Amino acid sequence: MQNFIKYIIIVSVLVFIVSSALAQTGSVRGFIYDNDNGEPVIFTNILLKGTKYGTATDVNGFFNITKVKAGNYTLVVSFIGYEQLEKNIVIIKDRITNVKLELKSSNVQLAEAVVSGERQEMKTQIRTSVVKITPKQISKIPTVGAEPDLAQYLQIVPGVIFTGDQGGQLYIRGGSPIQNKVLLDEMVVYNPFHSIGLFSVFDSDIIRNADIYTGGFNAEYGGRISSIMDIKTIDGNKKRFGGKYAVNTFGSKLMLTGPIKKATEESPSTITYVLSGKTSYLKESSKVFYNYIDTAGLPFNFNDFYGKLSLNGTNGSKVNVFGYNFSDNVQYRAIQDLNWKSYGIGSNVILVPRGSSVLLKTNMSYSKYEIALQESDGLPRYSTIDGFNFGLSFIYFIGKNQLDYGLEVVGNKTDFIFYNSVGRKMNDSQNTTEFNGFLKYKMTYGKLLIEPGMRVQWYLSLSKVSPEPRVGLKYNVSDRFRIKFSGGIYSQNLIAANSDRDVVNLFYGFLSGPENIQKEFDGEEVLNPLQKSRHAILGGEVDITSRIILNVEGYYKQNTQLTNINRNKIYDDTPDNSAIDDILKKDFIVEIGDAYGVDFLVKYDYKRVYFWAVYSLGYVNRFDGIFHYVPHYDRRHNINLVASYVFGGDLNWEAGARWNLGSGFPFTQTKGFYEELPFADGISEDYTSSNGNMGIYYAELNQGRLPYYHRLDVTVKRTIDFTNNAKMVITFGITNIYDRNNIFYFDRITYERVDQLPIMPSLGISMKF
Repeated sequence: MQNFIKYIIIVSVLVFIVSSALAQTGSVRGFIYDNDNGEPVIFTNILLKGTKYGTATDVNGFFNITKVKAGNYTLVVSFIGYEQLEKNIVIIKDRITNVKLELKSSNVQLAEAVVSGERQEMKTQIRTSVVKITPKQISKIPTVGAEPDLAQYLQIVPGVIFTGDQGGQLYIRGGSPIQNKVLLDEMVVYNPFHSIGLFSVFDSDIIRNADIYTGGFNAEYGGRISSIMDIKTIDGNKKRFGGKYAVNTFGSKLMLTGPIKKATEESPSTITYVLSGKTSYLKESSKVFYNYIDTAGLPFNFNDFYGKLSLNGTNGSKVNVFGYNFSDNVQYRAIQDLNWKSYGIGSNVILVPRGSSVLLKTNMSYSKYEIALQESDGLPRYSTIDGFNFGLSFIYFIGKNQLDYGLEVVGNKTDFIFYNSVGRKMNDSQNTTEFNGFLKYKMTYGKLLIEPGMRVQWYLSLSKVSPEPRVGLKYNVSDRFRIKFSGGIYSQNLIAANSDRDVVNLFYGFLSGPENIQKEFDGEEVLNPLQKSRHAILGGEVDITSRIILNVEGYYKQNTQLTNINRNKIYDDTPDNSAIDDILKKDFIVEIGDAYGVDFLVKYDYKRVYFWAVYSLGYVNRFDGIFHYVPHYDRRHNINLVASYVFGGDLNWEAGARWNLGSGFPFTQTKGFYEELPFADGISEDYTSSNGNMGIYYAELNQGRLPYYHRLDVTVKRTIDFTNNAKMVITFGITNIYDRNNIFYFDRITYERVDQLPIMPSLGISMKF
């Protein structure tokens, strides 16, 4: 508690200093919106003409230029695809000038505009290990199933490893899925991907922006030790009713948006809505279109629903209320019967006080995730997690500098039942609470950007305080070359209820704060079950030409403590077994390890051509106190090539392709079989006449390697414009065009190999109105 008191005192002093500095000058701030629908225009260039004062809008379309000398100025707003806007303003000493502007779409392509908002942000933001994704970028990826999807784009992000078309999960720079935090409008989403790994739970048409931090994230994020996915959705059309309907051989979707209350001169505030629903009917449609895969049809079905209401004030302040319901169902060849569902409700608020330079944000939400798996061995797995989070943060703009600080409260309840690879049952239920605070300050000194931060994670249920310093640096060596660094300390309380023995694992369960954990690891006392990691990331950005960008990053993640399911448990943890080592009787064990590698990204985006090339080299290691091993997602080499080209007299045709090559994943080989007698009658059972089950004699953990994975997907789109607001897009795509046999599952008992998806053509039609 004393640490938090010190934290509050420091923040108060900084706020006083900031207020004193701002009192000497004036400032201008406001929001930039799209004239067609009233949505914020993000990452827009803002400049005071004839000066060096400038910035860019954030994901809410907000900008703030402070510490400006009093006088008359011309505010210039420019962004590719919009007409340039100029507005005369007056900056008054000790006053804040508020503006609210709308940009009109332009049919003129800015062919010679070589300085984009992205390039400006590269010079003014640190951006280490972060990829910013917009719907326009998602649409560049070949659309498997004829509709663009965030899950497909994430697979090409540097450092991201994808484990396959069926049962696929994302592993980011050596981190498992449990170590990735997914935020949807500040609400935690516990499982963002469906069991068929081609699709996420998110409708790409409602995504405004997604920031993917693959490591080294600063103090505003916490509770995970690997990565952050921060997804923001649109607020809804303020001007008119609109939407989109799409149908294809994989599924269909409907998105509707519009105003409930339009702005008027008497009442300029607005109320808007967004409704989205999508469903898969692969289990049914595959019997017609893909019956060569499995006569019973592909065993995947899912349903996703999302809704949002937005109240927008006259000065840019707004209140959002939203909710979702996602579900998934898999019945795979009688091997696995899996069902999961997830739902949540939440709100967030942005306040822009007229007489203050601060921007205030608050959020609160509740979400739940439940999953059940029944395998052919008859041993069920079940997990549920529900939790709430409340956050309050403040942002101060001081010239080119920025101060962020805030508080957060998180509570979770978890329950699970699990059987390890030798059939020992593990079950646990926990209630945990966290209280967190953060502070970061971005400073600009000429060509040098420094962003120190501090986060304090207070795990109340464990009586453990984790101080976590963070830092980011960038140095603009020249106009075309920049060096950057990020690092910090991270912790989390959640662990995954998964088995490392599985070749492919569809079960994705949660547990927090387990008590049945080993007391010592490698001769040292285990004080708590927290997972802990340290990140260090060094990189460089090079503008090879005015349109070709090269980004190179080397990373090292030292996992100083990991909590895992005990795959070695063969005894119950009872007083009769007190003399037996913890590693043979506890439900959970401690491990350590590291992940390191280097990522290369080359990007070209100009006029009709888009090209994206990624090569990742990575290593992941673990030590459980007995064995050194690599986890099943340790892919050494990963290559992604993406290209798209717009053509035709009216530029209404687009062709795209994506090729992925990945080296083989580790797996545990089978050395032999034996008869496993149940001894139902105890020692009196006649073992000479009893019928046992088939037991498996495993080789050393993950010493084998699967074959290389590679796949080529292509897409061709034809756009037909009816009016300015109505258009139809016809999409034809082919997944795995050369029909590569990539392994998905190997049944150890029957010795049957089951492959990933074969060649799968798809046809879809979407209507936007």
